[in-house]
Amino acid sequence: MISRLKLILSDKDYRRILDNIMSLTGIQLVQYLLPLVTFPYLTRVLGPANFGRVAFAIAFIGYFQILTDYGFNLSATREISINRDDLSQVSKIYSSVMVTKTLLMLLTFILMLIIISSFGRFQGDPLLYIFTFGLVLGSVLFPVWFFQGVERMRYISMLRILSSIIYTALIFLIVRGPKDYLYVPLINSIGFILVGVYSQHIVRKEFKVKFLKPTLQDIKRQLVEGWHLFISTLAISLYTTSNRFILGLLVDNATLGYYAVAEDITRALQGLVSPIGQAIYPYFSRIQAEDRERAKSELKKMLIIIGIVTFIFSILLVFAAPFIVRILAGPLYMESIHLLQVLVFIIFAIGVNNILGIQGLVSFGYKEKFTRIVLFAGILHLGLLIGLVLVMGSLGAAIAVVATEIFIGIIEYILLKRMGVL
Repeated sequence: MISRLKLILSDKDYRRILDNIMSLTGIQLVQYLLPLVTFPYLTRVLGPANFGRVAFAIAFIGYFQILTDYGFNLSATREISINRDDLSQVSKIYSSVMVTKTLLMLLTFILMLIIISSFGRFQGDPLLYIFTFGLVLGSVLFPVWFFQGVERMRYISMLRILSSIIYTALIFLIVRGPKDYLYVPLINSIGFILVGVYSQHIVRKEFKVKFLKPTLQDIKRQLVEGWHLFISTLAISLYTTSNRFILGLLVDNATLGYYAVAEDITRALQGLVSPIGQAIYPYFSRIQAEDRERAKSELKKMLIIIGIVTFIFSILLVFAAPFIVRILAGPLYMESIHLLQVLVFIIFAIGVNNILGIQGLVSFGYKEKFTRIVLFAGILHLGLLIGLVLVMGSLGAAIAVVATEIFIGIIEYILLKRMGVL
């Protein structure tokens, strides 16, 4: 696949994008290889019920992370990429985004406190959700969007590796039995926050970015710029994060634990191919403004490459699922095997959808269409998810998310064909 990439890019673009792909792949490998050490340990030490309890908290807090991210991981990345040679403008964008994200985080923290003190499902474990909320703070402090915008993914790689090392070391030192489940989100949050603080130092020291007090107009502009992407991200969460959350409301913690194991393994495997999409987004954002026809040609080639690779990968994983679950999760999680055999097709669907949706619709300026597609799909998915879970349990959740991703890909492809992009 790397050799095919070289054929469709200039030497300069090829070297930069290859460097970014390798850096992001390094992130994913370490991020998911280190958990290959902690994951089997936690599944066995916590047991299905407590593993499911932690998974539910992460899914719940995931909504607040989406609210604070507010689409900036795409909108701010694009702005930084376009203006990266103008330090004054970069500082202005950076400052306004950071202040906006901080304000959103404070609002979401208040909202979380209201929810966990008002509903019985959350009242029994308030510390679990408060500790997990540290992930939101860490996400605000760690400006992934900035490093992607300046196309310096090595910093993301190094910092996330550091976070994973901190998390891994502390898990083995502190978590000893089922009752220690509260320490898992706390340790995770500590790693994210420490790395976030250090990343702020890098932005100021290495990139000379200064804090410029943003005006209300600057904050409003960032909110308007990221609105469509925020709505689309929120809609996407309806068929990603919502699976665990809604499943957790309808089934017991152990059943959720089986599903969470299959989904975590799928995400780890998906992480081996997702760096390609992250690395080429700034590139596509730039060349579509410079040479639209060239961007169309390269989009078609990338769609074919990613589609073939991810489909073959998904098929192979179906046969490997029993072995993977036994090794990574242990004998208590055999119910996760059939869930994993369905969920692995998300790797193919999301790989294709990234090219069609993010590199295609978003990079070519069709943010509104992309938003409408995922919003409709998210609403459709909720009905499908609840219906299938009530009839088929956790297997229904797995089928629902794969079906939704495939539906999105079909609609995106039809739209891009009609608009002459493909």
